[in-house]
Amino acid sequence: MTAVLKTALTDSMQTAAAQAGLKLVSTTEGKDFHGHPTAIFELAPTASDATARTLRLELSEHFDFNKPDLLPAMTQHLAEETKRLRNPRPDAYVTLEGLPVSYKNFRWPFHTSTSGADTYLVHGEIHLEDGTGSPLHAKVAAAMTVTFAEIVPAPEQPYAETFLYNAVRKTLDQGQLELVKSGNRQPVPVTTRYYSRWQKKFFFTETTDAARLEYLLLKTYWLSGVLGNNQPVWIADPRDAQYLNTTEADLLRMAADEAGEGLLTLNGEYAAPTPLLLARADQFRERMLNALEITKPTFNEEMRSGHANM
Repeated sequence: MTAVLKTALTDSMQTAAAQAGLKLVSTTEGKDFHGHPTAIFELAPTASDATARTLRLELSEHFDFNKPDLLPAMTQHLAEETKRLRNPRPDAYVTLEGLPVSYKNFRWPFHTSTSGADTYLVHGEIHLEDGTGSPLHAKVAAAMTVTFAEIVPAPEQPYAETFLYNAVRKTLDQGQLELVKSGNRQPVPVTTRYYSRWQKKFFFTETTDAARLEYLLLKTYWLSGVLGNNQPVWIADPRDAQYLNTTEADLLRMAADEAGEGLLTLNGEYAAPTPLLLARADQFRERMLNALEITKPTFNEEMRSGHANM
C-alpha cells in the first residue's frame, strides 16, 4: 500500500466505519479491471454479539469520500451494511419471481468499456442459492450508460452497489439472464429508465401489497429457513424497498401482518420463518423452478457461440 493510502483513505475509512458500528479488520491492495490500484477493506461489526461475518469494500486507491456530496452516502451505506451483516447470508437476495441468488466476485469500481462502447462496466457473478450447492450461475457485465453515470455521485461500490444489484434482479425477473453451469458473460443494462429525475429516485418494479407480502415470505423462507438455519433476516432492508418501489416502514408493517398470521416471527426489524411458513417448501421450490424456466430465453444464442464483446 502506498503511504497516501495508509494515511488518507485508510484513516478516513476507519473513522467512517466506527461511526457505523464497524471496525477495520484488514486493508489490502487490489487491482481494478485496467490494473490500477484499489484499496480492499475488510470490515466487521464492533458489537459484542456480532457474528464472524465481514464486509468487503473496494475503492479506487486515491478516492476521497470526505466531501459534502459524497460523505453522507458513504455513511448511509456503511450503516445499512452493519444491519445487513446480521443476516445469516449477507451476500444473498431473492428476486420477485422467487429465485434465491448470491452476488460474488464483483470487481469495483466501474471501468470504461474496452469494446469502444460509450459505457462503464462492472463485472461480477450471481449464483443460485437453493440450498443444494447448485452449480447454476451467471457471469454478468453491468453496463452503465454515460447519461446514467451523471446521476451517480461516484462510480464506486458504496454509491452504486444497491442500484446495480437491483438492476441484476430486475433483469432476472425479465428472463434476460440465464443461470447456467458455464457460459459467457451476460449483459445487465443500467440505464435512466431506472431513475426518475423529477422525483430523484430509482424505480425498478411496480408492486402491489400482495406481491410485496409474497416477496417477504419468499425472502424469509430462502434466506433464513433454507440458507440461514432459521436465523432472522433484515426485513426492512432499503435495498429491497428500492427494488419493490416501497419504503422500509411499509415492509416492516407487512411483516408484522404476516407475523400476526403465524407465518413469521418478528424481532424488531428482523424476521424468521415459523413452521407454518416452512411447510410451504414445495410451493416455494416450484416457484423457483418456474422462475428458472423464465431465465432460459433465446436472446443469447450468439453469446453461447462466443460472440459477446463486453
